[in-house]
Amino acid sequence: KVKPQLEEKEGKTFDVFTAVEFRTQVVAGTNYFIKVHVGNDEFMHLRVFRSLPHENQPLTLHSYQGSKKKHDELAYF
Repeated sequence: KVKPQLEEKEGKTFDVFTAVEFRTQVVAGTNYFIKVHVGNDEFMHLRVFRSLPHENQPLTLHSYQGSKKKHDELAYF
């Protein structure tokens, strides 16, 4: 659901977009930190926010980090 948001921010499309790891952080909703394989040897770390159920809001790509490798630690950012 956040792939189009990332493609718009990056100004390109990703043929490969596979989540390989994730972590969560509970706030006033939930932050998901997701390591995504985007092709070749390239990975991106995404921070996605899911609001509380009663707010009925869509998933939001909060921020992201590019130029990551498979073994880079997925941490809060």
